[in-house]
Amino acid sequence: MSELKKEDIKQEVFDLYDDYAHNKIGRRQFVERLSLYAAGSVTVGSLLSFMSPNYKTTAEVAKDHPNLESEYIMYDSPKGAGKMKGLLSLPKDVTKKVPGVIVVHENRGLNPYIEDVGRRTALEGFISLAPDALTPLGGYPGNDDDGRTMQKKRDRNEMLEDFIAAYEYVKNHPKCNGKVGVVGFCFGGWISNMMAVRLNDLQAAVPFYGRQPSDEDAAKIKASLLLQYADLDKRVNAGWEAYEKVLKAHNIDYTAHFYPNVNHGFHNNTTPRYDKKAATLAWERTIAFFKEKLV
Repeated sequence: MSELKKEDIKQEVFDLYDDYAHNKIGRRQFVERLSLYAAGSVTVGSLLSFMSPNYKTTAEVAKDHPNLESEYIMYDSPKGAGKMKGLLSLPKDVTKKVPGVIVVHENRGLNPYIEDVGRRTALEGFISLAPDALTPLGGYPGNDDDGRTMQKKRDRNEMLEDFIAAYEYVKNHPKCNGKVGVVGFCFGGWISNMMAVRLNDLQAAVPFYGRQPSDEDAAKIKASLLLQYADLDKRVNAGWEAYEKVLKAHNIDYTAHFYPNVNHGFHNNTTPRYDKKAATLAWERTIAFFKEKLV
């Protein structure tokens, strides 16, 4: 990271990055507009570097953590891409069957942050599977910019089938107790919501700042929901009022949290949108929710 500090960056820069990260503007437009906020020692280059993800020093759980078994697997997705790659992680020396959790990435493939979240989940006593929706295109390319470009080439409903197939894989894993939940971020939040729509036996879903399903789809949800929203995320939050109305009307089990003064992506500790206090609390709530609903 550069010497810039989060408090030195105007909210408009975070909003601009959100537009870029969600393909509303291209990289050239992003850089051009970023120049409006460059002054003195704060250059476009330093702003660009500061807003970009840092995967070198942010992992919370080592790839070779002694208490985990973690490996890449291939699983079948007959209604989706056919074959899918994912990171499967589980506690080492499991003596009894444990619950499962599908970990769903953002709109850029299975990057190091999501792999780390998969390992964090497993360390809490779950079998986690973090699929890579970019598998049929060669997999996560090693950087988020190319990952976003690649993911735009895939149909989102086909990708949904790939994550539903991951659910079936984990549910039938010999070390799983048959109870499976899902947690997802951004695009993964939408997938989490839609898995709750599609799967009557899904036990629990935790969408982080995810787009909401249609009213018709929301009425079909049987799973318990823990909904995590960023207070400053106007784009996603615009759909909340209608979603909540349907959840209440159909007596769907849900809890929603809005974390004050944080941006979309606040759980992702690789960018300056990260908010440690909110992310820690949201994750504690997520794990407690899974332990309540899945164990």
